[in-house]
Amino acid sequence: DPAEYHFMIEAFQKRRDLVFDLLKNIKGFKILLPKSAFYFFPDISYYLGKTLHGVKINDSDDFAMFLLEKANVATVGGVSFGSPECLRISYASSEKILTEAMKRIKECLENAESINF
Repeated sequence: DPAEYHFMIEAFQKRRDLVFDLLKNIKGFKILLPKSAFYFFPDISYYLGKTLHGVKINDSDDFAMFLLEKANVATVGGVSFGSPECLRISYASSEKILTEAMKRIKECLENAESINF
């Protein structure tokens, strides 16, 4: 039924826009608004070569592991996609979970910056 698809499209656009607005407020993330994907692929080069909470960040895989361990947020590094400076962040989840995840990432990075930079 086309009405069901329209509802799903609207729901994902709303989630995309929510995450976009939240990611814009995270220092060091360069983002573009995706047109037809369920994930963001921000450039996180700002953090490469830095040490955050005692963890050396060499590429986006290190950064993804850092976020998993320190912020309890699962992302995917861009190394296997040929972009070691980018991070894959899915927005195929509820608005509540997405809001909490972006909050955790932001707070984790703000705390790391005040300690280690």
